[in-house]
Amino acid sequence: MTEAFQLKQTPQGLGLSWRDHPEMTPLVIDFLSGKQAFRGQQANRKDEAIARACLLTKATSEQPFTILDATAGLARDAWVLVQLGARVTLNERQPMVHELLVDALQRLYNEHPDYQERLELAPTQSLQAFADDSFDVVYLDPMYPKGERKQKAAVKKDMQMFQQLVGSDLDADELLAPALRIARKRVVVKRPQHADFLAQQKPSHQVISKKHRFDIYVTQGTTI
Repeated sequence: MTEAFQLKQTPQGLGLSWRDHPEMTPLVIDFLSGKQAFRGQQANRKDEAIARACLLTKATSEQPFTILDATAGLARDAWVLVQLGARVTLNERQPMVHELLVDALQRLYNEHPDYQERLELAPTQSLQAFADDSFDVVYLDPMYPKGERKQKAAVKKDMQMFQQLVGSDLDADELLAPALRIARKRVVVKRPQHADFLAQQKPSHQVISKKHRFDIYVTQGTTI
């Protein structure tokens, strides 16, 4: 499937283009402008379900929570988490998406060097490489296998391209065990409302939003 895509430089930054659909605008990750930047600007701890799920309502500027976004993708949720005060490390297994993130972060650092302390990309692409208890929270948002959720009539073009490239995370269930090892406080799994629990493992509790839910797995020895 990756043969159908290529990376190329655009005026906005490194972009992903779909060979079969040359009419589509290349997909560029941009933290500085556009919808992703606007989404981050609008984020606030009071209204964001993801903030409650990831304990950010309890974090302080003196002691920000550290979060590993273990399935970073286009880093849209990660950018919201950063704007809400977290220090986020991205982990992305798909090589082309990894390169898009490298380019996007470099452009961000060039404009705002302070983000180097708040948002970074892990050099590894395997959860097995992370040490035990190395992050307060591990966040998982795996792709859903085809047929697991209803397909919307009109998928946004950038997400359509991304989904075609990445495909389904058929090993999504295998992410939970290493995530539980890495997280000091909890693992947060973003799921559609009707989806099964990851690895068929019932969460400690949940935070529900309008479009999806966050399944929360409190790690051993913690109570929050």
